[in-house]
Amino acid sequence: MAVEELHSIIKRCQILEEQDFKEEDFGLFQLAGQRCIDEGHVDQLLEIIQNEKNKVIIKNMGWNLVGPVVRCLLWNDKEHDKRKYYFLMLDLLVKLCNPKELLLGLLELIEEPSGKQISQIILLLLRPLQTVIQKLRNNKAYSVGLALSTLWSQLSLLPVPYSKEQIRADDYGLCQCCKALIEFTKPFVDDVIDNKENSMENEKLKDEILKFCFRSLKCPLLTAQFLEQSDDTGDDPLRCFASEIIGFLSAIGHPFLKMIFNHGRKKKTWDYLEFEEEEDKQLSDSMASLAYLVFVQGISIDQLPMVLSPSYLLQFNMGHIEVLLQRTEESVFSKGLDLLENGLLRIEDNSLLHQYLEIKSFLTVPQGLVKVMTLCPTETLRKKGLAMLQLYINKLDPQGKYTLFRCLLNTSNHSGVEAFIIQNIKNQIDMSLKRTYNKWFTGPQLISLLDLVLFLPEGAETDLLQNSDRIMASLNLLRYLVIKDNENDNQTGLWTELEKIENNFLKPLHTGLNMSKAHYEAEIKNSQEIQKSKDLCSLTVGREEIPNMPPEMQLKVLHSALFTFDLIESVLARVEELIEIKTKSTSEENKG
Repeated sequence: MAVEELHSIIKRCQILEEQDFKEEDFGLFQLAGQRCIDEGHVDQLLEIIQNEKNKVIIKNMGWNLVGPVVRCLLWNDKEHDKRKYYFLMLDLLVKLCNPKELLLGLLELIEEPSGKQISQIILLLLRPLQTVIQKLRNNKAYSVGLALSTLWSQLSLLPVPYSKEQIRADDYGLCQCCKALIEFTKPFVDDVIDNKENSMENEKLKDEILKFCFRSLKCPLLTAQFLEQSDDTGDDPLRCFASEIIGFLSAIGHPFLKMIFNHGRKKKTWDYLEFEEEEDKQLSDSMASLAYLVFVQGISIDQLPMVLSPSYLLQFNMGHIEVLLQRTEESVFSKGLDLLENGLLRIEDNSLLHQYLEIKSFLTVPQGLVKVMTLCPTETLRKKGLAMLQLYINKLDPQGKYTLFRCLLNTSNHSGVEAFIIQNIKNQIDMSLKRTYNKWFTGPQLISLLDLVLFLPEGAETDLLQNSDRIMASLNLLRYLVIKDNENDNQTGLWTELEKIENNFLKPLHTGLNMSKAHYEAEIKNSQEIQKSKDLCSLTVGREEIPNMPPEMQLKVLHSALFTFDLIESVLARVEELIEIKTKSTSEENKG
């Protein structure tokens, strides 16, 4: 019935001129064709399409059959006996139909699915889509751009495989799609290369490919994890995709060096591109991804001029590192750590000039490392962040170290980080006293720095438990200074500032310890009384209430706090004892 109905429609249309086809004819043709497919008359429908007499009708109306044919290919089992007819029919429709209508129809089909079907339909339609675009005579660049944008939008919905096993399994087909997408794009890249006239249309095509490369660098390549270099990197589909994208950039006249080093300047080579506002904001992610691929993964690194100094390369990469560290995904900010390490390892210790810290990213990057060290839930990445901050400190010249220490003491707001910085200050003072004199860690400059270290933020009211790491580090530094610097020499300037240190640090610390110990001893007494009643209770530690804690656990927490206070008190007593011994000894020497 459906076949006869389709024959009837075709017979009526055969006597009409092309321009006389009505909208009603298109609808009836589509409906009858769909019914032929549903009722299994695929071979007869194929004969109708192949019939030369129906060429004009198929050219104008045949694109309506592409959707039903594609859905049959997706839904039917690969062993389905009609499958070869569907493929042959799809090839014929691509060959015979109006390419403009067909382009829009194919893109609508690509936009339809979700989940694992996204990759299935992309892999099925990329070749037909490429053929259709190549048949277009006008606005080819626009069509390429529309296709690439649609394909990328769908691919960006797929989860990026993280582990080696996930890459191998490729459950959602992202890796297969990336490989197929490269093959889809290559002919259009070749068109740009082969066109020597630099026509307006060719420039537009170049711009569309450039946009696609930007988007691909952002997704999937920004979050993609790559196989270890020791593995067979040729089998890593995402690495191969990255390599091809970088190759496309060079082929269309935008080599990675120009891209990376241009980004961040007031006028960029791609300023004329009409990006969506949100895409424009994301360009920095794409450039950071490109920098990582080149410098850490070593893709096209051989194109890097040997004359570029390590500090020059670090300067340009610092902005990209900043972008990566600002992201919250571990797969992304870990790349920032790797890119920073790659840049720092090229530089000799104590050689990175302090003037670089006048560049915003040279101060925001260490602040980003602090966030990784304190907020990242993964221990290995926290440790990597700490190691990178230490490596960064090691590379700076003395004035740079001094400037960075001041910055981090003022901005970190974390006792453990401040203790780490104070330990580094102690190390620098030690080197200055033992090896080479350094004005930044002796005398007036050091005293200015010690003002940020040897004080309690809120005086005696400071939360000593929360600030215990910082306080212990400060006391250890002060003990070191008292031991190593004699009052008569006073190389560090400590002895002239001793009264201020006592008033701002030691005396308030004494008062704070007495208050804190009294508070916690009272809490212990209260907890012991509650324990007798065997009730749950709440506890305030570090000004934060921890509710419904069993009394036994509460006592452990309280005793741990008291132990911390006793430790601080013992170091404080030793510092004061050393100060008394030193001042008494100096006084006797002066009398003698």
